[in-house]
Amino acid sequence: MIGEILGDRYELIEVIGEGGMAIVYKAKDKKSNRLVAVKILKKEFSDNKDIAEKFKREATAIANLSDTNIVNVLDVGHEDEGNIDYFVMEYVSGKTLKDFIVFNGKLNYTTAIEIAIQIAKALDCAHRNNIIHRDIKPQNILVTENGDVKVTDFGIAKSSTASTITNTTTIMGSAHYLSPEQAKGTFIDGRSDIYSLGIVLYEMLTGRLPFDGESPVTIALKHIQEDAVPPKDINLAIPDSLNALVLKCMAKEATDRYANVKELMMDLQKIKDNPNAIINSKVSAYDSKTIIMTPITEKQMNTAKVDKVQAKVVNSSVIDDDYDEYDEYDDDEYEDDDEDELENTPVKRTKETNVKKPRKSRKGIIIGIITIAILAIMIPLGMYFTSGAKEVSIPKIVGLSQDEAKSVLKNLGLTMEVDSTKYDENYKEGCIISSNPDEGTTVKTNTIVKVIVSSGKEKVKMPDVRDLSNDAAVSALEDRGLIASLSYDYSDTVEYGYVISQSINKNEEVEKGTKISLVISLGTEVKWVTVENVMGYNESDAVAVLENQGIEVNITTENTSNESEDGIVLNQSIYGIDVKVGTMVTLTVGKYVETSYKVSDYVYIGQPLSEAIAALEGAGLSYEISGAVSGDDYANYSITGYTQEVKKNEPVKLKAKKDITGGTTGTTSGDTTTGTNNDDTTSTEDTEVTGNDISSDTMTGGFTDIFNWHLN
Repeated sequence: MIGEILGDRYELIEVIGEGGMAIVYKAKDKKSNRLVAVKILKKEFSDNKDIAEKFKREATAIANLSDTNIVNVLDVGHEDEGNIDYFVMEYVSGKTLKDFIVFNGKLNYTTAIEIAIQIAKALDCAHRNNIIHRDIKPQNILVTENGDVKVTDFGIAKSSTASTITNTTTIMGSAHYLSPEQAKGTFIDGRSDIYSLGIVLYEMLTGRLPFDGESPVTIALKHIQEDAVPPKDINLAIPDSLNALVLKCMAKEATDRYANVKELMMDLQKIKDNPNAIINSKVSAYDSKTIIMTPITEKQMNTAKVDKVQAKVVNSSVIDDDYDEYDEYDDDEYEDDDEDELENTPVKRTKETNVKKPRKSRKGIIIGIITIAILAIMIPLGMYFTSGAKEVSIPKIVGLSQDEAKSVLKNLGLTMEVDSTKYDENYKEGCIISSNPDEGTTVKTNTIVKVIVSSGKEKVKMPDVRDLSNDAAVSALEDRGLIASLSYDYSDTVEYGYVISQSINKNEEVEKGTKISLVISLGTEVKWVTVENVMGYNESDAVAVLENQGIEVNITTENTSNESEDGIVLNQSIYGIDVKVGTMVTLTVGKYVETSYKVSDYVYIGQPLSEAIAALEGAGLSYEISGAVSGDDYANYSITGYTQEVKKNEPVKLKAKKDITGGTTGTTSGDTTTGTNNDDTTSTEDTEVTGNDISSDTMTGGFTDIFNWHLN
């Protein structure tokens, strides 16, 4: 499909991802001229109306989510030609958290907390909009180059409504990150995402998954049945507080986890601020495992009435669908007891007796006790169904949830009706505050019990305290019965002492007494760094080292005749001291320049040839001579011309002629001693030397005149 244009605006460029139900393309939005990501439902699902409708419905729901930590949906569309369903998301440049973990191994716990907080913020936004992700895993979490975290792929997300939160026919999600309730195909809510986030946090901290197996089914069973090795047993650097938090998120029972993502975020922030913080990881007293009760003693039976409601609870609590556990009893712990009458129990005896019964086995006693308990429940129920309505006592339902209270009353033949709701600081939202008739009142079955239900603590709208000063923000929260929890961070945009961000969005309703996390600006961060000594480095390496420290680099050059110093840092203006990040350091870099020699420093016109040769050899310069005969006495020759300037290893070209003495006419041979004449030499005929012209007429005065002129 690469090259195709969807909706007359989205041009598909390349495939960047593929899942079980959809393919993701990088695309160009021709209208806005920006890159986007387009998720297209696979062909094999496009003809399935239910799946296609679900795809569009969920995309539309996610499009209504707006959070910096969610890959936002920008558009939803359908192409009739080809029957293509798609939606458009923002394009994020970065790596998946899975890639990040694979590359780095286990992460520093502070980094893991930062990432987890951002994931939690995304989930909080989704849950507030009644969207459950259901597939939280590192592969669905993007980490940008700036360290920002984006949650993506809500492909199997569901609205948290009564019609969708239960799925008994199929299990959707990734096996390694499935919550136990997902694995069982039962009731799910936002706490299922919390479980999966706990697995992700576990993987970040340890570099490995808590549960693995040969097949998805094997892994799913481990989620249900096995306890994970505590992450601190794998990575000792993990604080106890964070270890407790992870295990709380991964609790088998949803009721033992965090009630919502907000609570999780508060604890994450608490650990971030103080790794030694105390995290409440207390689990429920009833953990849904098989409960083994000690036998009922004679004293208990004679002093207490068997509560039918409690008996119902105990009877239901011993049922465990997930475990097949058996506890072995030590028979020596139990003695035979006399079976006396149970006072104040509904069980009627036809004949009173105090006859000592034969000794029985301890196992028989246990069975007998259980039988009596069952009879205590079943006999009255049988009397009810055979005798019509009976009188019952209103049980204690205050503090129970509506569902729990309704179930308890129903078991007694009573009907619950919600009379009203009101705020109450002592009872959680949805719990019973009071009943009418009151607890202990005797009523007939089929009586309607009216209850008042708690709305939780009184709620207020969250004010916008961003850009307020520290004190002003705290006062604004306290005026509304909210508690400020302060943390601090540097900011380049927010003035020192003012609020950068708040944990609860403006106008969101929150309970009074809720802790609101505020991030207060410390102003622009001033960072210091010790400047590295990079002298002796080549230029590019030196610049890289300093720029990596946040140092500004200025380059100057210095000529050098040493070829090995070419491109090398010869000097550095600052090193070995602490400076502010952004400080400029000047580096002096060598620039090799080939050495040249000024020949006039060693040779002059009229100079004896032998003397000139000695001077050049002393300077390490080579030479070529024309005008002199090899083997002659060079002391009888004088210089008539020479090369003005030469480079190292380049010969100096000399012209010489034999001096005329004693009336002898000297002639200049055309022979060259070590080379040939060329136009680079200075001569009395055509070369300017030391700024004066020396012509052949000048030479007529003889060697002495020339020599005297040079000296003068």
